[in-house]
Amino acid sequence: MAYDKRVQFLKRRLRVRNKLRAVNEGRMRLSVHRSNKNISAQLIDDVNGVTVASASTLEKEFGVVGKNSVEAAAKIGAAIAERAKKAGVEEAYFDRGGFLFHGRVKAVADAAREAGLKI
Repeated sequence: MAYDKRVQFLKRRLRVRNKLRAVNEGRMRLSVHRSNKNISAQLIDDVNGVTVASASTLEKEFGVVGKNSVEAAAKIGAAIAERAKKAGVEEAYFDRGGFLFHGRVKAVADAAREAGLKI
């Protein structure tokens, strides 16, 4: 049975998220989404169902509006780690969704680690 790319992406996203939920009970989730033009990250508390912190290339303060590069992703990773510290979160698990862990997605995770967030 042939699946199109979207169906494969959705299956991969569910598989990754279910495995992470089984292992990381009670920790915050750092979720990353990338599109062709932007990248965003959210720190989500699944127990209460709220977003604690977020960062995106759509925010003008980063100076990368409409850019989706590794450098922009690194800025987003550092910003989400800083905002997580302000919210009192020291560690989270990294939810890459259905995206592969390389390039821009990896840059977000690496920058968040360097800024002090335990992933």
